[in-house]
Amino acid sequence: MNIIFTDRLSSNPFDAVSEMRKSGRLVRQKIPIIGKVWLTTDQEITTQILKDSENFGVRKPNGKAVGLQWWMPKTIQLLASNMLAMDGDEHKRLRQIVDRAFRREAIMALEPEIESLANEMVAQLFNDADEVDLVSTFARRFPLAVICELLGLPKQDRQKFATWAEGFTRINGVLDFIKLIPRLKAMTKYIKGRVEEARVSGGKGLIAELVVSQDQNNDMSDDELIAMVFLLLIAGHETTTHLISGGLLALLQNEDQKKWLCEDWDRVNIAVEELLRFVTPVQMSKPRYAFANSEIGGMQVKKGELIMALLTAANFDEQLIEDPHLLKLDRKPNRHIAFGSGIHFCLGHQLARLEGKHAIKALLSQYPDLALASDKIKFRKRVGLNALTELKIKPQ
Repeated sequence: MNIIFTDRLSSNPFDAVSEMRKSGRLVRQKIPIIGKVWLTTDQEITTQILKDSENFGVRKPNGKAVGLQWWMPKTIQLLASNMLAMDGDEHKRLRQIVDRAFRREAIMALEPEIESLANEMVAQLFNDADEVDLVSTFARRFPLAVICELLGLPKQDRQKFATWAEGFTRINGVLDFIKLIPRLKAMTKYIKGRVEEARVSGGKGLIAELVVSQDQNNDMSDDELIAMVFLLLIAGHETTTHLISGGLLALLQNEDQKKWLCEDWDRVNIAVEELLRFVTPVQMSKPRYAFANSEIGGMQVKKGELIMALLTAANFDEQLIEDPHLLKLDRKPNRHIAFGSGIHFCLGHQLARLEGKHAIKALLSQYPDLALASDKIKFRKRVGLNALTELKIKPQ
């Protein structure tokens, strides 16, 4: 059975990866659009693949991004000009351009604003209802508001982005991808407009800073600039949406852990690390191309084959993590790799941690008796993301 086509990686990750591991440290499965790939099933092999940029890359030898298909429109090719789809010096060049904006000091300076926004949005959750869907009312809106503010995008456009972004959690095959193309085109057109406006009128925010950098240093092409903004906008809120919703679900299903956290909010930082491990919002890496034949985990990987690092398997590896199936907020050390590893280690990890911290703190400090409004928990059938369809909650 191809577990990737089910919701088991989200609903029961420990059992899912344990079953996969019985077939070996690498298993061969079919991924929608991409085709057959090798998937890692333990943390050692997962980390090895992520760090080995000499033998595995996100670009083929001909320079084409892995995963791009001949039938995909030019919009997709443009968006593939982002740093996640680059190797070596090209990746380094693009990452260095935005590294300054995401360094720890810069992100920590945003904490008071992030905390205030979380508290304000949570205070309004139940204004007009006895129960709400956390995903649509807060878990998506909160990180989206933060990244829009960081980029310098107007508040009135946030709902538009939320609608566009919603489609990204529904891709489960070629047909779903084709349906998404109009949204991608509309979003790309919008971003181009904002870039041109910043070029003419300047302004505040990261988009304006990127435009100045491009004009002064000639350090990226127009396509790379558009792709960078697109990546920051989507990656900057999508995965945090699932950390917040999945993290709250885990706490509401583990009352003892929720109580432990609420007793002392100084524990929230270590708790977020465990929620990152337990939820693993991004379940697997982008596919990597094997540049040569190699033996990995006892399996023969041939040149030209694709391999993906299964982060969920790494974070539920019982050989390295004690009782990985249990939520233990005080887990220390916590050897999770929810943000990946190697050159593609998540640029926004500090921002995601801050948002997760203040989202959970705001929810449970303002509503200490928060509870699930329904026992029916549904996950989206979205390969690669641990995404709840909705999460109905009530204050009790």
